[in-house]
Amino acid sequence: MTRIICIMALLALAACGVDGAPERPAKPAQSGITISGDARIGIATE
Repeated sequence: MTRIICIMALLALAACGVDGAPERPAKPAQSGITISGDARIGIATE
C-alpha cells in the first residue's frame, strides 16, 4: 500500500509544470517598506 502512495505522490510531483515553459512573475508594486539588518551565528566580537 505504501508503494502505491509513493508512486502516486511521485507522479503528482512529476506532473507539475507540464503546461509550458516557466514565466517570470510580474514585478510587485513599490510599497515603500524596506527591510535591512544582519544576522550572526555563534560568537561575534567587534
